[in-house]
Amino acid sequence: MENLSFDSFTKKIYIKTDVNTVYQCWATKSGIEKWFLREAEYTSSQGHLRNHNEPIEVGDSYIWRWHNWNGQEEGTILQANGTDFLEFSFASDICKVSVTLEQKDKSVLVTLMQYEMPTDEKTKMEIYNGCSCGWTFWLANLKAYLEHGILLNEKEFDLTDIPQAGHIYVNM
Repeated sequence: MENLSFDSFTKKIYIKTDVNTVYQCWATKSGIEKWFLREAEYTSSQGHLRNHNEPIEVGDSYIWRWHNWNGQEEGTILQANGTDFLEFSFASDICKVSVTLEQKDKSVLVTLMQYEMPTDEKTKMEIYNGCSCGWTFWLANLKAYLEHGILLNEKEFDLTDIPQAGHIYVNM
């Protein structure tokens, strides 16, 4: 077994669906807003805003806004092959996230890796710990959405004014 390191982590989940369905949930505005974000904006490297069902491409920039958090995430699409792999800068461009999709019988193995993270104490707490917990929930939310048509994230109650809500509530 490899030694624990705070510069990366991997999360995996099987989802009973096909690769194309999962890829569309990650790689389009309409897809990612169904299970993950309140709002996503993708802008091509030529400066045009991508429409709801237009797939992301390498060089696109993104702005993501979540439910129950007033902040936003901005980054760049580093890789997107149109079928089963994408990579983007994340956490104010201090690290990268990749998503790999593999068909396994009637399921897709989703492998999310977040890596190239600094290992100072602040990053360990906010990025390693926070993102590791966050991705665990969001991958489970994607599975619930695709397999059962339900969402687990909190939309009914406004948690934005609760200090440390992201560390207390499991479904943000």
